[in-house]
Amino acid sequence: MAKKSEARVVMDMACTVCQNRNYTTSKNKRNDTQRMELKKFCSHCRKVTLHRETK
Repeated sequence: MAKKSEARVVMDMACTVCQNRNYTTSKNKRNDTQRMELKKFCSHCRKVTLHRETK
């Protein structure tokens, strides 16, 4: 079985327009040290907006 490491963390993605936290995802902290930015659909704004990783 795979060993569970502490490199992968769960994070929230927040809309840059309305600051609503819509998505949760995980990333490897060792490989991706900077904040993640993805274009996702915001159900509050009802359009595709830029979502950033929050703490």
